[in-house]
Amino acid sequence: MSSARPSGSAPSSASGSRFRTALRNYRFPLAILTGVVIGAIIGLVFGERAAVLKPLGTVFINMMFTLVVPLVFLSIASAVAGMQSAKRLGGILGGMMGVFLATGAVASVLMIAALWIFKPTEGLDIALPEPEAVEDPGSLGDQIVSTFVVDDFSKLLSAENMLALIVFAILVGFATSSLGAKGKPFNDFLQSGSEVFLRFTSLIMYYAPIGLGAYFASLIGELGPQLVGGYLRAFLVYFPVSIGYFLIAFSLYAFLAGGRRGFTAFWKNIIEPLAVSVGTSSSVAAIPANLRAGKRIGVPRDVRETIIPIGATIHMEGSCLSAILKIAFLFAIFERDFFTPGTLLTAIGFALLSGMVMAGIPSGGFIGELMIITLYGFPPAALPVIQIIGTVVDAPATTVNAVGDQSSSMLVARILDGKDWMEKTKAAEAAEDAAAEAAVAGAGAGGSVGVAAAGPEGTENAAVSGSEEKGTDRG
Repeated sequence: MSSARPSGSAPSSASGSRFRTALRNYRFPLAILTGVVIGAIIGLVFGERAAVLKPLGTVFINMMFTLVVPLVFLSIASAVAGMQSAKRLGGILGGMMGVFLATGAVASVLMIAALWIFKPTEGLDIALPEPEAVEDPGSLGDQIVSTFVVDDFSKLLSAENMLALIVFAILVGFATSSLGAKGKPFNDFLQSGSEVFLRFTSLIMYYAPIGLGAYFASLIGELGPQLVGGYLRAFLVYFPVSIGYFLIAFSLYAFLAGGRRGFTAFWKNIIEPLAVSVGTSSSVAAIPANLRAGKRIGVPRDVRETIIPIGATIHMEGSCLSAILKIAFLFAIFERDFFTPGTLLTAIGFALLSGMVMAGIPSGGFIGELMIITLYGFPPAALPVIQIIGTVVDAPATTVNAVGDQSSSMLVARILDGKDWMEKTKAAEAAEDAAAEAAVAGAGAGGSVGVAAAGPEGTENAAVSGSEEKGTDRG
């Protein structure tokens, strides 16, 4: 009898230990989610009066946007500069575009199917308000050119010109790499700068539970009155479809990329970028959290630091979902048949195109909405109609956009590095950490110490250091 008691207590003790370990590892993502939930409750209860909390959220938003421009530049430039060959970069960019187009098309087809089944646009009776004065954006060619390049260096220092900044960073990385030994000092600066700003991100994220909670309270309080009238059925279709896509499609993509291990790693580490994106309605603001999550998942450094910043500007699965809904909405209002083969194909193409020209910032879908109006020939009065839809679905659409960048980076890693890409990444980054420690030790105490640090003991220390860093990243 007495011998049964210790054996019975051991599983309980082990279970309690695992629970405490899990709670300690996930305390920071849980704190962020708790802040968002509390903010949502405050917004629902107090309505527009919750706007008094908005300045607390604006502080967090502004800090993230201040950080994101140098972080994106340093991350991409250092990743390109550190690549062994242009072939690797070409493989990353080619795989990226293939995955982006495929996932965007899947999202668009899913929304078309939902519209066909539930028919939320039937019998719409919505008055067309007079639009505000809108500055002429120029021809489509002018819009595309201004998206990829700017006419002054100072304009690169703005999140609104993120794609131009990415092009500039890629070229700087190429130039650095092509110089070989002459470019090594600048390459070291880029690598170090990238690490510095990732650490800076960790510091800012300590404020995230308060900032996101306050911003979300204000957001829910302001948007509550708009969830009425003829728009309600559209929202009741969009939200379940986007949530279903988020859970099912991303689970499938993660499993295809890394099997059960990839599936588990994805859902263990996606909470932080999820919370940031839903709280800020900005794919760009979620870039730092996404980069940190990609590192913990095991996505190769050059893949994650190339795809995630670019994806924040041109990969918009959630925006494809909303673009299809907006197009169908306008077709119903103007009594045009949406469900014809030609219209459906052009709608998918326009959804992909409008997603690529959207800015990854709050309410950045305006350019895409303007493109829909222009390409289909709807009158200017139609613009405020789809702006209301875009405003209400902005948060969930942005969340799908941002998290989709992470799943896409996993798929590209699978395409480039095979099914063992997670193991290869872990081994490569452990070797990099060991080499860095060896270099520091060698500089401080002579070459013999540096050689010793590069051995098994040095590798183990690097692994411990990496583990501690992960703990710090989680708060």
